[in-house]
Amino acid sequence: QVQLVESGGGLVQAGGSLRLSCAASGRTFSKYAMGWFRQAPGKEREFVAAISWSVGRTLYADSAKGRFTISRDNAKNTVYLQMNSLKPEDTAVYYCAARNTLVVVTTGDEYPYWGQGTQVTVSS
Repeated sequence: QVQLVESGGGLVQAGGSLRLSCAASGRTFSKYAMGWFRQAPGKEREFVAAISWSVGRTLYADSAKGRFTISRDNAKNTVYLQMNSLKPEDTAVYYCAARNTLVVVTTGDEYPYWGQGTQVTVSS
């Protein structure tokens, strides 16, 4: 059973930074793709970034390009989302997701495994 546990959320002022972590367990993740998604109140869940575990290929939403960086630490089975220059519109619950293929995709329905989410609040 795949388990994903996010951490690192919190309250930050606009222009600040946060680093989210997603600790993965229950499988060998070398052939997995990992994604970050977010959902703001009253809005649909949206893709933020994704990375293939072993190859390191990445994808970013337009809103994340140039500000967010996704990375992974194979030894720790952990994926990170470094978020810089945060804006109030980045406020959301951020979710980590996994799929057992190296192909990175932006569609949430193609990720069968999800964490519980971590709240990010950016004040203006």
